[in-house]
Amino acid sequence: MAAAAAAPGALGAWQAGRARLVAAGCAPLGPRWTLPGSLAGQRLGPAIRARGWAPAAGGLPSRRGYSSEVKTDDELRVRYLEEENRGIVVLGINRAHAKNSFSKNLVKMLSKAVDSLKSDKKVRTVIVRSEVPGIFCAGADLKERVKMSSSEVGPFVSKIRAVINEIANLPVPTIAALDGLALGGGLELALACDIRVAASSAKMGLVETKLAIIPGGGGTQRLPRAIGMSLAKELIFSARVLDGQEAKAVGLVSHVLEQNQEGDAAYRKALDLAREFLPQGPVAMRVAKLAINQGMEVDLVTGLAIEEACYAQTIPTKDRLEGLLAFKEKRSPRYKGE
Repeated sequence: MAAAAAAPGALGAWQAGRARLVAAGCAPLGPRWTLPGSLAGQRLGPAIRARGWAPAAGGLPSRRGYSSEVKTDDELRVRYLEEENRGIVVLGINRAHAKNSFSKNLVKMLSKAVDSLKSDKKVRTVIVRSEVPGIFCAGADLKERVKMSSSEVGPFVSKIRAVINEIANLPVPTIAALDGLALGGGLELALACDIRVAASSAKMGLVETKLAIIPGGGGTQRLPRAIGMSLAKELIFSARVLDGQEAKAVGLVSHVLEQNQEGDAAYRKALDLAREFLPQGPVAMRVAKLAINQGMEVDLVTGLAIEEACYAQTIPTKDRLEGLLAFKEKRSPRYKGE
C-alpha cells in the first residue's frame, strides 16, 4: 500500500488532484495530525479532526424508551441516545402539518444541529428519520415557496443544498431511515447519508421535473453515483416514484423491511446498524469515511495515495495500541477516540 502511494506516478496524481480535494471541502489537519513522508503539508477533509465534546442538556423522555430528548425546535428533535446506544444521535424531522417539507426554519434548525454534531467528538453515528408516521420528507415547502419572489427562490434552494451538503460531510457514519414518503428534497437528504434503509411501503423519487424544475439539492449528482447514470436519468426524466422493494432492487437503499405496527421498521433497522458501528475505533471510522468519499472522486492511483495518507492517521493513535492489546488479551477493546 505504502509503496504504491509513494511511487512517483502516485504522488504526481496526488499533487494533480489537490485542487479537486480542496474544492471538495478539505481543511488543514490539526496539530496532532501529520501526513506521512512526501505527503506532509497536503490537505485532507475535516473529517479527521475532532474538537471538543459539548453535550446538550435537559429535554423530555423519548418515545419507546430509546433515549433522552433534546429540544432544539418543534420542527426538529435531536436526541443523544443513552446506555448501550451512547454515541448514536437521532435527527427527527417533525413538521406533520407540512409533510416534513423544508421550510426556512427547518433548514435553519438542521444547519444548527449539524454544525454542533460535526464538532462533537463523542458522536459516533447519526440517524436521520421522521417523527411523523408515513412521511420522511416531502421536499420543499411549496406553500412557503409560492409566496417567494423569483429572486428569493434561488438563495433558498442554495440554503437547502448547503445543509444537505453539510450532512453529507459529517465525519461520522450517517443513516437515513425511510419509513414513509421521501420526495424531491426529501430523497436528496437521504442520498446525502452514507446508508439508506427503507420500509417496503415507503415511496421515494426525484419528482421535480413535474414542476418544470430539476433536483436542486444534489439529486442530479448523488443519484447517478448511487445507482448509475442511465437509470438515474430515467428516474429523473420520468419523475417516477419507487417503493421500498423497487428502491432496493436498483441499489437506492441497502435494506428494505416490511413495515411494523409502530411504523418505524426502517428506524429500528437503522438503529441496529448504528449499534454495529459503535464498537469500532472512532478515528478509524472517521478516516475510513474520508478515504472512501474522497477516493471515489479521483482515479485509483490517487485514491490509493489518499488511503495511505488516511491510514497514517491511525498509526500514532492510542486506540490502535488498545486494539492490539485487546486482541492479545482476548477481550473487547475500550476505544476512546484518541
